[in-house]
Amino acid sequence: MALEYLAGKLKDADQAELLDALRAVMEEAPLFTPTMPRSGKPMSVRMTNCGSLGWVTDKERGYRYQPTHPVTGKPWPAMPKPLLDLWREVAGYPADPEACLVNYYSGGAKMGLHQDKDEEDFAAPVVSVSLGDSAIFRVGGLTRKDETQALELKSGDVVVLGGNDRLAFHGIDRILPGTSALLPEGGRLNLTLRRVTKPV
Repeated sequence: MALEYLAGKLKDADQAELLDALRAVMEEAPLFTPTMPRSGKPMSVRMTNCGSLGWVTDKERGYRYQPTHPVTGKPWPAMPKPLLDLWREVAGYPADPEACLVNYYSGGAKMGLHQDKDEEDFAAPVVSVSLGDSAIFRVGGLTRKDETQALELKSGDVVVLGGNDRLAFHGIDRILPGTSALLPEGGRLNLTLRRVTKPV
């Protein structure tokens, strides 16, 4: 399996149900502003997590997974069932995800090209879900210099990065404000499902 682009995978009712579940997650584990390793520069997205592990980053300790929210110190909320069901349908992997990173992009937020490589088992894909305003998603190859292509990801779209594309460089060029009415506050939520450890 390589990159799979599942346009319109989540219908309107599915998106609304998932958003309700995410509102509860964000109430229990509020969005926070992560900072870059070493420089301490704040990222333009705000984030939180659900599942047994969550991805975080800060100046002092860098990129990592941990079982607790870095601000509240509490364990991350459980992963909503619709996300587990989606993973089981599209991931083609024998174990459930352990982390769902929730990134909130306001109108001006973006994400530079990067690889998801803080996990132990690259046999597990990364499953990405878009909710809210559309975004220009850029994906390339296994080095930063490889040619890239752009996809417009709309609310309800799902992308699976697996196989040869599991470590592809990818990022978000920009958000297209006003392209979705799902989030009354505007912006985009991106959910990234990941398996962190190898199944025993």
